[in-house]
Amino acid sequence: MTNVEVTTPARGMVVRGARGRRIGVVDAVFADYLLVRTAGLLPVDLYVPRPEVTLDGNRLTVDCGRDEAYARWHRPLKRAPHD
Repeated sequence: MTNVEVTTPARGMVVRGARGRRIGVVDAVFADYLLVRTAGLLPVDLYVPRPEVTLDGNRLTVDCGRDEAYARWHRPLKRAPHD
């Protein structure tokens, strides 16, 4: 198998933070953002703007850690109308 350098983000790629720690896995790629699903007992979806992601070889990184990524890019569901 040969090593092929990726030029665009793809589903299944791991997103890592500034210190190299895993934040999540790309679940979907859209024109202006990546849907990144975190690992854990309760996975969380992060909507990461594409300009915030750096692609270096086959590695996706963002300039922050897990907690800051959650604060910046987590979009909770709106409340149900009957609540």
